[in-house]
Amino acid sequence: MAEGFANLYGKDVLIATSSGLAPTEIVVRDTIECMREKGVDLSNHFPKRYDPFLSATYDLIVNISGYDLPEPVDAPVRNWLVRDPIGQSEEVYRGSRDSLERQVMQLILQLRREGRGPAKDVAAKTPSGPARLS
Repeated sequence: MAEGFANLYGKDVLIATSSGLAPTEIVVRDTIECMREKGVDLSNHFPKRYDPFLSATYDLIVNISGYDLPEPVDAPVRNWLVRDPIGQSEEVYRGSRDSLERQVMQLILQLRREGRGPAKDVAAKTPSGPARLS
């Protein structure tokens, strides 16, 4: 979800990708439908595993997993608290989605205020499912 919002709103200041600490095999249909409500198409996305040895290639890692990232972590990390909606009600899905949208927008606005061009990579990590901002 975070990757989808970042790519929708922030292409001028970041390049978004996603990965997970324990990614599922597919993007869950509920996630695709929930994001479609906001005009974000995740149907061609697929879960990827976080590789700590690539962390030095990122300008920023946004960790939404609720867990510590495996070492090495060679980029600044921001930890965002977001409820994992997998297997939850539509209300929980929408709440998590809307929380991520707000946090992604805050990051984008901060990067714009700093006058940044596209970042080399901003990564967001989730315990299951998609999300890696680059």
